[in-house]
Order: sequence, then structure tokens, then C-alpha cells
Amino acid sequence: MTETPAKPVASAAITDFGIDTTSMSTREAIADYFSRLKAGQLGALPALLGLLVLVAIFAGLSEFFLSLSNIANLLAQGAGQTIIAMGIVFVLLLGEIDLSAGTASGVTAAVMALHFVRNGNLLGSMGSGVFITFIAVLAVAVLLAVLLRIWVGAALSTVAIVIILSGAVANPWLEMLLAITVGTAIGCITGFLVSKIGMPSFVVTLALFIIWQGVILQFIGEGGTLNVSNSEVLDKVANGNLSTLGSWVLFVVGAGGFALAQLGQHFSRLKRGLVTQPTPLVLFKVGAVALFAAVATYLLTINRAPNPNIVISGVPYVVPIVLALLVAGTYVLNRTQYGRHIYAVGGNQEAARRAGINVGKIRASVFVICSTVAALGAIVYSSKVGSVDPQAGGLNTLLFAVGAAVIGGTSLFGGKGRMVDAVIGGAVLAVVTNGLGLLKQPAAVVNIITGLVLALAATVDALSRRRAAASPR
Repeated sequence: MTETPAKPVASAAITDFGIDTTSMSTREAIADYFSRLKAGQLGALPALLGLLVLVAIFAGLSEFFLSLSNIANLLAQGAGQTIIAMGIVFVLLLGEIDLSAGTASGVTAAVMALHFVRNGNLLGSMGSGVFITFIAVLAVAVLLAVLLRIWVGAALSTVAIVIILSGAVANPWLEMLLAITVGTAIGCITGFLVSKIGMPSFVVTLALFIIWQGVILQFIGEGGTLNVSNSEVLDKVANGNLSTLGSWVLFVVGAGGFALAQLGQHFSRLKRGLVTQPTPLVLFKVGAVALFAAVATYLLTINRAPNPNIVISGVPYVVPIVLALLVAGTYVLNRTQYGRHIYAVGGNQEAARRAGINVGKIRASVFVICSTVAALGAIVYSSKVGSVDPQAGGLNTLLFAVGAAVIGGTSLFGGKGRMVDAVIGGAVLAVVTNGLGLLKQPAAVVNIITGLVLALAATVDALSRRRAAASPR
């Protein structure tokens, strides 16, 4: 009797691991997508639909909303809170919260501006008592990072101490590095309190929110303002634009990189016999992104200055900054062991612990990432307004950043979310703020509408989870 073992093995593989070894046709993939929607797996769809509706409404109510100058301004206007939201995604994936991210970003902005304005003389600006205390806090952050074995956090926190003690003269690039490293140090402290001491993240970060607000006030003083707009480099972070050539180079690199990544992964999975989306759908996705990027690049390279004698054109600098963070964060979460560990801990902390994952280190590290990225957001929003005041990072900065992540589809319950969620949610909030501002609505109306959008997003998340839990596996 002749045996052909190949077919039984393949059959067993399909039966046991069908999700890994079978592929679907285009029609089956579309049907499967809609079935997942019915099961409550909505992803970013509600946010995307809401964004389209909001754009249509404001475009109809204000003729200026879709003007090229307003679109460019909208991109820069929402970039700061979007970047902070991208860091918060890492924390939310564990089902934690960082209420101090906003004021932590304010501290980094204050240190950056103070170092710049005082030409590197923080000792003379702060006074000896405050200066020594600040250095001691940074040193504690280094020690805590070492105890947590987060070596990058320890290294960057050490860099902050070196920059401050060196008394280096003002340099915009050095100031931005200082802001980032101080943000890392803040994250090391937060992460240690949550992961090692075991304090609830809500309580810890609420306390730190208040503390950092006091630190900002101490650094700047009541009613004080530190101007950073007289630095061409710092001013252009949020207000400058790429050249026309640079804009098209960004398009080629961005769209081409996306196409190579998507098609490379797709055909690699096909070659290995793993499940993947149908090729027509992948090609459609790549083509749609390339077309959208090409149209956006073309429009942004048109002169949008109201005065014909002045040329203002090109993709704003904040676009490549956000794209770089999006690519880096997405790669970390989707393609690295560390990213898989984050999702594992967020999905089931005890199961992750039993699987050998260092849960404590993962929990601490996300706060380090959150505060570091929040410092980048601080650089952008400080550049946009041109100054740093005692309210930096306060008011609605944190609320809008958390709201952006949740509105985009990141779950407050942990285990579900992507970096792109923060970008989509940030776009929704930026459109709301910008559109209502063009309609000259008061701050009260802006807050009410924003709160309603956030409440709706949280409701959708809760209902989709309930529906997903009730759906047959």
C-alpha cells in the first residue's frame, strides 16, 4: 500500500493552523472583513468615518476650511498633541494611563527654553537650591533606570546631566536633545513607581501631573514667558516647510517605502505559504496611499501665501516628523519581540508572566517611551506658539492627547491599538478645533464638542468589546 504523507500533513496543518496556512480570495477577504465588523472588530473605521463627516461639515460651513493655507496650518496645529498621543498609545496598550504626560512635556519645554534663553546658565536661572535638586532628581532617574535595567533610559538621563553641568552655550539642536533626555528621565521615575513600587498608574501620574505643574511654575515664574521664536531652527520645527524638491523626495521615500514594505511582506508570506491578504487588495491599498500622498504633496507645493510677492509652499516639517515616529513606532510594535511582549502583557498580564516575559520591565519601559515622545511633542507645540509659559503642557494638552489615541481606536482596556490610531484621532481633534475656530465658536463650545467626540469613541470601544466577547469564536 503506497502512502503519500504530504497530503495528510498539509490537511492536518490546515485543520490545526488554518489561520497561518490558508489564503482567501478577494471576495472572501471582503466578506471576512465585514463579518469582523459585525463581530465588533471595528478598528479605526469609526474614527475615519467621523473624520470624513467632520471635514464635510466644516467644508460646507466655512469656505476657508479647505484652503491650502488652512490645511497646512491644521497639520502644524495638531502635530504636538498627536505626537504626545503616539507615546500614550504604548501606555494604553497595557491598560495603564499616564495623566502626567502633558505636564511632563511642559517641564521638558521649560528646561529647553530656559537653557536657550539663559545661554546654558541654568544654575544662575534656577538658583543653587533648585539647580542642585534638579540635578539630584536626574541622578535618581539614572539610578532607577539601572535598577530597572532600562539601559537606554539610564544613558539618556545621564546625557541630560552632562549637558546641564557642562554649561554649554545655547544651541537649538542641543536644547532639543536636552528636552528629550529630560523627558526620558521623567519616564524612568514614573515607570519605577508603577512597576516596582506597585502604585496604580492613575494615582502616580495624577500626583506627578500636579508636581510637574509646580516645577514648570518654579522654572518660569508666575506670569513669565520664555521666548523661543528668535531661534530660526526652533521656530521652523512647526512653522517651516520643506522645499518643493524636498516635498517630492519625501513623497517618493514615504510612498515608495510603504509600497516596498507592504509588497515585500505580502510576497514573502505568499512564498512561505502563510496567510496573507489577496494580492489585488494589497495593490489597491498601496495605490490608494500613493495617490493620496501624491495629491497632498502637489497641493502643498502650491504657493499658499495671500500676497503674490511672497512664496509659502512645501510640506510642513511636522509631517516628516510625525511620519518618522509613526514608522518607528509601528515597526517596534509589529516587528520586534519587545512589541509582541507589550501586546502580550496588555492582553493578559499573568499569562505573559508565566510565558517568561519580564512584565515589570515592560510596564516601566512604556512610561519611559511615553515621556520621551511627549518631549518631542513639547518641542513641536513650543515651536508652534513661539514661547513657553507656566501653562505649557497643561490645560487640554493631556486630555486631547489621550483623547486622540482613544478616538483613533486604541482601547482603554489594553491589548488593542496601533500607532496610526493616534494620528487618526489627532486629525479628528485638530479638525474639530480648527473648524470651530474658523466658525468663531467660543472655547466652551470647543470643549463640549471635543468631550462628546471622546465620549462617543469610548462608547464605541466598550460596545465593540462587548460584541466581540459575545461573538462565536
